[in-house]
Amino acid sequence: MDIKKGDTVIIISGKDRGKSGKVSEALPKDNKIVVEGLNIIRKHVRPKRQGEKGQRVEVPRAIDVSNVKIICSKCKQAARIGHQIIGENKTRICKKCKQAI
Repeated sequence: MDIKKGDTVIIISGKDRGKSGKVSEALPKDNKIVVEGLNIIRKHVRPKRQGEKGQRVEVPRAIDVSNVKIICSKCKQAARIGHQIIGENKTRICKKCKQAI
C-alpha cells in the first residue's frame, strides 16, 4: 500500500468525491485508510443507564485505497505514485513531476 499516515489525499469516487483531507489512519491489512473529516457516518448509540437518552454519534469510516489519489506536495496535483531505488532506500515519487513525495 503506497499511501501512509499523514499524506494528503483527494477522494475520486463516492459521496465525498472531490474533497481532500489528511490520512489519520492506514489499515494495510484491509487495504483501507481513514481520512480526517471525510466519509462520516452516523452511528446510533443505545443509552447505557436508565433515564439516559440514546444519541447519534458521527464517526469517520475507512475508505478503500483505490478510491483516493495522493496529492503531490511539490506540484500540488493529484497523482499516481511510483517507486525509485536510490542506493539502499526505496522512495515514493510523483508520476507527474518525478519528485520524491
